Amino acid sequence: MDSSEITIVLESILNTPTAPFHEYHVLGVIESLLESCHSARIERDSFGNLIVIVGPDNKVPKWIFGAHMDHPGFVELPNSNCGDFSNSKYRDKFVFLGGVPDSYLETKFPIKEFGRFAMWDLPSFAISNDEIRSRACDDLVGCSAIVSLIKHLDVAQNKESFGAVFTRSEEVGFVGATKLAEEWPFTSNSCFVSIETSVPVGDSSMGKGPICRVGDRITIFDNDATESILLTGKKHEIPVQRALLDGGACEASALSAFGIKAAGISVPLGNYHNCNKDGKIDLEYVKLKDVEDLVDLMVALIKEFPNGPPNHSVSKRHKCRGRVDKMVPFIENTLEDFSRPKNSV
Repeated sequence: MDSSEITIVLESILNTPTAPFHEYHVLGVIESLLESCHSARIERDSFGNLIVIVGPDNKVPKWIFGAHMDHPGFVELPNSNCGDFSNSKYRDKFVFLGGVPDSYLETKFPIKEFGRFAMWDLPSFAISNDEIRSRACDDLVGCSAIVSLIKHLDVAQNKESFGAVFTRSEEVGFVGATKLAEEWPFTSNSCFVSIETSVPVGDSSMGKGPICRVGDRITIFDNDATESILLTGKKHEIPVQRALLDGGACEASALSAFGIKAAGISVPLGNYHNCNKDGKIDLEYVKLKDVEDLVDLMVALIKEFPNGPPNHSVSKRHKCRGRVDKMVPFIENTLEDFSRPKNSV
């Protein structure tokens, strides 16, 4: 996909402030970016998650791509009883929500207020060469990738359908994803794909393509969906890494807990949750090429497997049987040795 198109979407969304439970600005920008997409049907569920269906009316979406609209930040406490936050970190009238070690919060890094919430006072968007830096790549980059996918496939030639969800309040325990699962608006055989930004582990690294996430620290994801993603990347020559990203958890685990088939794809991320290696608050960053490859991968996945992930066990059984057939002479040559009595030599 053209990098200039993706960059425009990235800049629009990354420039938008957000925090857990205060995703309304991001939601508004996404709706604005999609309002010219004629094949996109857009609605909000009862919790405020944004639900989008793209493609012909006579097709049922089987791939559902999801990203969350919040990022760790400071929010005002509600007036009503909201439980015990005695162990939380406060800054003036705000309490911090999200997974950041106390040592980083104690640095008293400046914050910027946006009414009822605040974020770290960091640049919202900067791009240099192939690197995108922002106060909130997680998961506004994921939102941007899905919006770019929708805009790219909003053409008459697109004959396939797919879904998209933009969820609220992921950073405080998959609240939006749980609400989504409880009111799942898609068919029972559809597959949710979490689109995230995550710290690369093992042999995975930034600049080598998106990571097909076989699981997180909570769940191993659907094998057929994972296999479909990897096969698509291989067939279409799109660089795709494969890793168990068990340093954290994503919304695919929440959906899996409700019996919904789920998989995950992540863009490799630096300075996760604004925490750099020197113990300071800093910009998050990703590689633009990884984001481009992610969008290309989603496009190819929809076209390669329009009916969702097939049962790849069938083809695997054929391969196993083929290997057995190839070894028949060796099997027949030694089978008699295994039919002798135990003590016979």
